[in-house]
Amino acid sequence: MAPNVENLTAVLVKAEELRLEKRAIPEPKDDEVLLKMGCVGICGSDVHYLVHGRCATFILNAPMVIGHEGSGTVAKVGKNVKNLKPGDRVAIEPGVPCRKCEFCKTGKYNCCPNIFFCATPPDDGNLCQYYTHAADFCFKLPDNMSLEEGAMMEPLAVGVHACNQGEVKFGDNVLITGCGPIGLVSLLAAKAMGAVKVIMTDITPHRMDVALKAGADAVIDVSKGTQDEHTEKIKSILGGDLPRVTLDCTGFESSMRLAINSTRTGGVIVLVGMGSSEMKLPLADALTREVVIKGVFRYRHCYPTAIQMVASGKANVKQFITHNYTLEQTVEAFDTARTGKGNPIKVMIHCSK
Repeated sequence: MAPNVENLTAVLVKAEELRLEKRAIPEPKDDEVLLKMGCVGICGSDVHYLVHGRCATFILNAPMVIGHEGSGTVAKVGKNVKNLKPGDRVAIEPGVPCRKCEFCKTGKYNCCPNIFFCATPPDDGNLCQYYTHAADFCFKLPDNMSLEEGAMMEPLAVGVHACNQGEVKFGDNVLITGCGPIGLVSLLAAKAMGAVKVIMTDITPHRMDVALKAGADAVIDVSKGTQDEHTEKIKSILGGDLPRVTLDCTGFESSMRLAINSTRTGGVIVLVGMGSSEMKLPLADALTREVVIKGVFRYRHCYPTAIQMVASGKANVKQFITHNYTLEQTVEAFDTARTGKGNPIKVMIHCSK
């Protein structure tokens, strides 16, 4: 049985109203595990829900437990659970699909229309002390990985999926637009998959500095100069060539236009960032050069790869954790994430003392 303690939980009541509540410790179902939560990172989508009460087409209509970038320690297992035992430390893949629809049966379970996904309305998240989750979507962490790194598997999985969509392979040159958290983990994933050179773009000096320290071969400040000048600089860095794969991690129209302009003929553009619902893009240029444009929605089958990247030392996600807070400091943590005070990359909340 779980310890008889209160389950402190972070609840987003509505836009601009985030509070801590004491709730009962849940009981795991037959195929679930009860987790003593370790760490939960704050994602940009969490901030969108706090500030706007919505993220893309997902709208907050009722109070919701926030948080989806989580790790924890198994406290109790349901009677059917065989893959985990109490004491195991796990990374939590927050999306649990129905397992029955066409998308699930063909392997694209991230597109399941009936998926449960932590902290996506109306589904509760995991920023709390105790949380239950499907056991087969909890991935055991190797002994050389921390719970902080376990929580970082969620954003890293996005980078892995983006690189999978771009079919990044050994010897590729890659362009990544945006040096935010997703751009940075995509950099790690691309390098781990064998990318030879990765060029990144941004407009914020601090983030560009972080990208260089994390292994980017070059960064371009796109706040200065024209799109054509940026493309020429990319070509110069690559010895006259253009990247085969471009990952747009911004969602901005200007970055997507640069992506089309700067991806080699026959290459692949992966749109990772979520931007405006409508944009004006030079699609004729992409079509006549057979540039493939793909989207990204979360991830699928990526957690094992992400964990191995970190456990093997090929991906240092810990370098991006810039701010740490306790669960009791959740409101302060979100204030740091939303205002950018102290140049945060990843704000991490520690749920256990």
